[in-house]
Amino acid sequence: MTTQLLSTELTNLIQESKRKHNDLRQAAEKSLEELRSIRVANEGQLAAELSQKVNFVNPFVIACGTRNAKFTGIAIVCLSRLILVTALPRSKLSPVLEALREATSAGLDVQLKILQALPTLLQNYSKDIQGDLLVTALNICFILQTTKNGIVNNTSAATLQQLVMTVFEKVVAEDKIVPDGNFVGEAPTGDGDTQLRPAAMDAYRIFRDICLMTENQRPEYLRFTGLPQTFGLELIESVLSQHAAVFTELQHPEQAHILRTRVMPFVIKALSGKQNFATSVRLVRILYTLLRKHLDILPSEGGEALDTLTQLLDQDSAAWKRSLCMEVFRGIFSEPPLLRRIFSFYDSKDGEKDILKNLTATFVRISTEKPAVIGLGHQSNIPVANPYANMGGSSDQAMLEASGVTGIISGSVNEGHNTGISSQWSTVRVACIDQLDKTEPPPVPESYVYALTLSCITSLSEGLAKFILPLTVPPDTRARKRTAKQLETGRESPGPAEDDSNAPKTVVERTATMSSIDRPGPFKKNPVPLNPLAIKDHPLQAEVKICAALIDECWPAILATCSTFLYAALDSEYYHGLVRAFQKFAHVAGLLHLTTPRDAFLTTLGKAAVPPNVFTACLNSGSYKSAVASPVVETPNSILGNARGLLSVDNLVTPVGAAGDRQRQASMDANTIPQTLNTRNLLCLRALLNLGIALGPTLSSSWSIVLETLQQADFVLFTTGKSPGRTPMAGKGPDARAENEAASLLANFSTEIRAVETAAARLFESTVDFPNDAFVEVVDALCSLLEQQPEQASEPSSRPQSSSPSLTPTIPGLRTPSGQHRRLHSVLIIAGTGPSQEDQFALAKIGDIAHINIERLLGYPPDVSGWARITTELISALSSISMPAQIRTRAADILVHLILDAAKAVISLDDESRGNVQLRLLEALRNSLLPLQMDERAASVATHSTDIDIHKIVLEGLKGLLDDCGDALLSGWEITFEVIGSIFIQRRFGNDGIRDAGHHPLVLVTRSSKLIRSAFSSLQLICSDFLGSLPKSCFLILVDTLYKFCSQDDDLNIALTTVTFFWVLSDFLSGRSKSLPITDILVDDPNGVSLVQKASNAEDESSDAALWMLLLLRLTTVTTDERLDLRNSAIQTLLRIFDAYGDRLGPEAWSVCIKSVIFKLLSSIEKELGDVGSLELDEKIRHDWYDTAVVVLNGISSLLADYLDVLTVHPTFNSYWQQLLGHFATLLDFQVLEISTATFKALTQILSQSQHGTKQNFNKTTIDLAWDLWSRGVPVSKNGNTGKTSDNQNCLLAYVGALRDVYNLIHVDITVERIRRMLILLREVMQVATPGAYVADIDHATPLQGQVLDVLKMLRTDLPGSPSAIISQTSDFVSLAFLEEYDVSSQRNAQKRTYLAMSKASMSILQSLIVSHASDVSIYSDGAFLTALTALSKPIVLKYRFPIITKTEQPWKQSTTSALAILEATLPQLHRLDISRSTLQDIWEVIVIIANGVISADCDAPPDRVNIAEDQDFDISSFLKLRELIIPSLGADVVADKTRKVFAENIFRMSIIHTPAPAESSLIYGNNGGDVVGLSNLYKPRRGRTIDPPSAKREKMCYVCLDELFALVINHAEASTPQITVQPPTPGFPPLNLPSSSSSSAMYHETPHDLHVRLARTAAPYLILRAALTLRAYIADQPLRGHMPQPLTQRTELQRILARLINLKSEPEAIPDTPNVDSDGRKHLLRLYPLLVSAAKVAGRSGDEGVLGLLTKALEVVGDELGV
Repeated sequence: MTTQLLSTELTNLIQESKRKHNDLRQAAEKSLEELRSIRVANEGQLAAELSQKVNFVNPFVIACGTRNAKFTGIAIVCLSRLILVTALPRSKLSPVLEALREATSAGLDVQLKILQALPTLLQNYSKDIQGDLLVTALNICFILQTTKNGIVNNTSAATLQQLVMTVFEKVVAEDKIVPDGNFVGEAPTGDGDTQLRPAAMDAYRIFRDICLMTENQRPEYLRFTGLPQTFGLELIESVLSQHAAVFTELQHPEQAHILRTRVMPFVIKALSGKQNFATSVRLVRILYTLLRKHLDILPSEGGEALDTLTQLLDQDSAAWKRSLCMEVFRGIFSEPPLLRRIFSFYDSKDGEKDILKNLTATFVRISTEKPAVIGLGHQSNIPVANPYANMGGSSDQAMLEASGVTGIISGSVNEGHNTGISSQWSTVRVACIDQLDKTEPPPVPESYVYALTLSCITSLSEGLAKFILPLTVPPDTRARKRTAKQLETGRESPGPAEDDSNAPKTVVERTATMSSIDRPGPFKKNPVPLNPLAIKDHPLQAEVKICAALIDECWPAILATCSTFLYAALDSEYYHGLVRAFQKFAHVAGLLHLTTPRDAFLTTLGKAAVPPNVFTACLNSGSYKSAVASPVVETPNSILGNARGLLSVDNLVTPVGAAGDRQRQASMDANTIPQTLNTRNLLCLRALLNLGIALGPTLSSSWSIVLETLQQADFVLFTTGKSPGRTPMAGKGPDARAENEAASLLANFSTEIRAVETAAARLFESTVDFPNDAFVEVVDALCSLLEQQPEQASEPSSRPQSSSPSLTPTIPGLRTPSGQHRRLHSVLIIAGTGPSQEDQFALAKIGDIAHINIERLLGYPPDVSGWARITTELISALSSISMPAQIRTRAADILVHLILDAAKAVISLDDESRGNVQLRLLEALRNSLLPLQMDERAASVATHSTDIDIHKIVLEGLKGLLDDCGDALLSGWEITFEVIGSIFIQRRFGNDGIRDAGHHPLVLVTRSSKLIRSAFSSLQLICSDFLGSLPKSCFLILVDTLYKFCSQDDDLNIALTTVTFFWVLSDFLSGRSKSLPITDILVDDPNGVSLVQKASNAEDESSDAALWMLLLLRLTTVTTDERLDLRNSAIQTLLRIFDAYGDRLGPEAWSVCIKSVIFKLLSSIEKELGDVGSLELDEKIRHDWYDTAVVVLNGISSLLADYLDVLTVHPTFNSYWQQLLGHFATLLDFQVLEISTATFKALTQILSQSQHGTKQNFNKTTIDLAWDLWSRGVPVSKNGNTGKTSDNQNCLLAYVGALRDVYNLIHVDITVERIRRMLILLREVMQVATPGAYVADIDHATPLQGQVLDVLKMLRTDLPGSPSAIISQTSDFVSLAFLEEYDVSSQRNAQKRTYLAMSKASMSILQSLIVSHASDVSIYSDGAFLTALTALSKPIVLKYRFPIITKTEQPWKQSTTSALAILEATLPQLHRLDISRSTLQDIWEVIVIIANGVISADCDAPPDRVNIAEDQDFDISSFLKLRELIIPSLGADVVADKTRKVFAENIFRMSIIHTPAPAESSLIYGNNGGDVVGLSNLYKPRRGRTIDPPSAKREKMCYVCLDELFALVINHAEASTPQITVQPPTPGFPPLNLPSSSSSSAMYHETPHDLHVRLARTAAPYLILRAALTLRAYIADQPLRGHMPQPLTQRTELQRILARLINLKSEPEAIPDTPNVDSDGRKHLLRLYPLLVSAAKVAGRSGDEGVLGLLTKALEVVGDELGV
């Protein structure tokens, strides 16, 4: 490609130069021939060949000399290509450079190509271009830089800079080559001349000339003048910054000499003058570079330069110039090594200027020069933007004014300014020092310099921390921590106090998840940090000393500056950075053991965390407003002795001048709202806590600063309820961004609160790593927060400074503690007037630090570990009368929790160590109670109440100790019982006391009822879980303690629970021995002395038995307590003990126990019952004793029943049995239902147990005694016992239940008299039974009813007279539901019992009894059978009139079924048995009543859910069955005519299908209930009616009854119908050979025809009347209808009757003969003849052919009878 390009360009050159430039043409032709003669394969070979042809470049050199633009352009292109491929002959470099210089006058393209080729030329021919050739190349750039074309100018400047850099690169390359003595010249240095090699010589000459030209002097080597000063400065800066190594004293002293003699003096001088912005920027950049990289060779000059920069920060300097200086200082401070070098060069040397000290002092002045700009106020504020900045046109106005345009009227842009330091307006996008392209100074924010000051402070702190902190890690842990960030673990750094997510996490965040128990060793996770100053042999020892000296010299100014900014208006970013810098500076000072600056920074940070005015406001607005205290003006402390005049309040933080005063006063006026902490205060507090974490072991007495600040913050947060404080804004103008930031801080308040709480927790957790002496210092500091002097209460207490401007500086300065450090008492507090939140805090932290260091407290002696100091302080606080109650109780809580934690911690120790520690812990609990138990202790109500609360806390603590580690408790059990028993005291009462002083001179009472439950909890634990751990000496104490708790009257539940522990203790004692040797000798002494002696003698074999008996006797004493539940529980427990361990008692032991306990218990109950029955007492008390008697009876019965086998073995059993039943009888005599119930249940339980197996000594006498007890009568309740009817259901149930067991024992030898006695008592049971609690007994019988019925089924019926008695009683039970003496509906409202279910059940029993004993004549002769039928007839007759509907079969149906079954079984027996006539008549009368009940039913208003049709079918079926049983026997002579008449009359009445007319009622029902009217009245016509009467609801039954009337009248000798067929065997056909002596059998000697005749004679009138009524209705009503047909039902009835009349052949003897007419079977038609004739007439007139036809047939029959 190069060959082609050169060939083309040479050809063009030849063509263009033919006419005028012959030499050029010839040279070109020659070069073209040479080019064509070269045969190479690649560019490299071509370049090598061309570089050997010296004349090849001649045409290009000639072309440049012609100054022809076309020739020059071709030549420059070719030369550039040759330079690029390194094809120039080295001998031709000078002509080529000269040609390039001559070509500089050509056009723009040529000039740019020249500038493009020069760097390549110097790079490819670096060894050849030296000296003059290099100068020529540089001059080409200088020439082109003078052109007016901006592109060429800028390109030439860049090229020149590149060439200069290439020169110095050659120097660097030359220095790497071993010196070969090739020196080309000399150059001056500070120590004389030095020899230089070529590259170094070139660099020296060029750099010196550049410096000279920059100073506007003539260069010595470069052939050019007029270099722009700004460009020269840029060249100097480039060289210094990019090739700093060249300017070292060792490498090139000649260059260092230039810096000292020319550059530095010029820069300092120029900066001191009034330079423009562009020059100043470049000068400052050079100076900054020299300070950063060449300070070592410019010690004096550097100091002068730094001093000059400091002076330039003067307030009157231009803002941009001050900004430039501050930007330099920002850079310096950001390089900690440079900063240390500066301090070591100047401040640390005598005679040198204090550069950094003066600079930091300048920072102080800068921070206070314009308080209004930084928004200095009462506290840290939020910056506020210029309220006028966003008004219309303001930006244009500002631009015009900034550009200096005159004549413009100023707008609102100057009417306001931004207040505060914010990243929104306090920074610039591009730093002034980097704005090289600007000729005029840019607008600099007014607060920019203050932002730079903050940046310097931050960088200083960061640098110190990064250098010092790694050196404080002990060697043994450095390797372990090297893998983690050294500034983020443990105590190495407190961490940055910032919230942004990009910053490193704080210590709180880093350690929040670290568990205090996850430690490799007890106290060695974070050992005490090393003091780097103490490491003498460390390689960085000198640097450490420099840091320490820097801090010692500069901390006052740094503190003053930071303090000012802490109260300025900073946005969150700047404020966080400031707090972070403040924190790290204090951290480093603390690590270096510089106590004065450390404490000063801690104090200031504490005041920023809790401003005094906020604290005072909380005091004044809190709960102590009524208290009065005089403020005390704080005095400076000795820790400020090294302040060096910079720490006065005015110099540190007070705004200078009247403007500052006005600003502060306005700020205070704006903050008169209620004060509280805001998020920034909490940020400072968190930083302080982090410092405490990091510096903990080294703080010593300075712990009070951290703890007091935390205490005050806690008080403020407590007073304000943790309500967030709003961070104020620096101005009043609207600023959405400031408001958003304030809102954000407000929203983050709760998050910051949690962070502070976490940091505080971590602070105290870190103490676990402290050495003992350091830990004790922390404890002392905490205890000092709690100490108060009550005797000085009348003196003004120390108060924080008042918020009044006259007493307090306008901005708080350093904290000035009084004494060692300031102790703030919240307010003057009279003893006991109220709680102190500050003391609450102190107590809480004492507790926290003790819990955290529990291993230390237990692992070292009490005095060394701090245990004695902590416990003494807590006991003193809890027992102090002058302390508020809340403080005292809190102290007790903390002491208890500490003891509990300690108890848990020693579980893993060996037995000896654990026992000693446990004893010490229990002694601490006891010692805490000793001051409260002193007799001379003040007895005010408030003090006593607090003492009780504290006593309760200690007791709860004992319970917790036993709960957590009672199983591991080795010693101190006696102390445990002593603490438990501390709630009881003995007092002596007079005659007017609670009890009789004669009997109880010393009374055991409790200190307070509030203590009982707490003390009992511990006792409960001991009895439940730790009996096996008790020494034997404690068991008697335990029994005594149990009795005390049972006897106390304050808490019944505890007394009840204590009773159960008697059982637990009994179980434990019994478990230690297989048998209990109880004899009469053991309990010989009635006072129990011998038992106590034997129980206390552990060596005695009977000690356990004696202790067990002593326990029972104590428990027996409790059974007489006046409290119901307690004595009942004691009784139950006592009997339960017997029941559980009765297997271990032999007959003799049982004899002793029954004699000593059981009968004594019964006797005492009987005595008490007699007393309460005879005294006028509250019914509640009386019934309580009744309940106790029930408990006793239940328990004794269960006990005796379970061990009856053992009891009957003993010879004295019958005596005990008789005594027992005697007690039962005595209890029954009290006539108390509850007691009677329990008595019979007890009897039942014992007797039921006696039936299993053969019992020795359980004989007939025993059984007879039981029968006598039961048969003495039904248990009743004494009148007036209660105000309402008692429910005796349970009592009667027990009574009947007892009968079952008694009967089981006596049924073999039972007599009828006993059965009758049983039945009488059972009937009495049902009579006296109350409704009870059961809802209804309709479908299901009550338990009592069921029991009674079960007894009936169980009774023997094989004894003479027994069936009659049982049947009679069962019949009585059937009748209970259907009594006639009261109305059932009213009964349901008055009583709950219906007896319906019982009645139905009794029907089944009754049916079974009678059927099975139907042949027993006694049931008839005794009236039992009649009674049974009468009882069964009642529900049948009532039927629908009985209001109760059952879910199962209705009672009348069941009664019907039972009656039919009974009659079917008994009617055949009536003729066989000798039964009186009267009895038979009564029986038949009842049978007719039953028959009438079956066919009748009141259907006018039947109950709901009644199916009339279904019931009708049932009745029809039942009636037909009954008819088969009683017909024709009903016609017997023995049956009264009245009975038959009633039967026929009811059949007649129930056959009426349609409702009769009113005029016919007398015909049917008679007059006033008498007999029916004679037939003569039937022939009289009645008035007709047009209404159609409804048919009967039981129409089928009506037709059945109608058919029955015809069947009764029919002549049985000649005809028979299916309806009246008698199926043998029937009662109507008895055997003929029966004796006729008895009236019962006489009826059966009559023939069936005789029986039918009587029935027909009775029924015939009713049949004729029935037919006449229908015909008469037809005769009267049908004419009114005209030809309208008769209603269907009436027509059906009429046709049915007419047809039956026609077919009927009646009994001749049934109807009297008609006069003058002889007829046998048609007499009924003759009687109806007039009506038949009248009806025929009516039918004929109405055209009723059907009826007329039937009537005609009837008349024809009559005619036949008349012989017509």
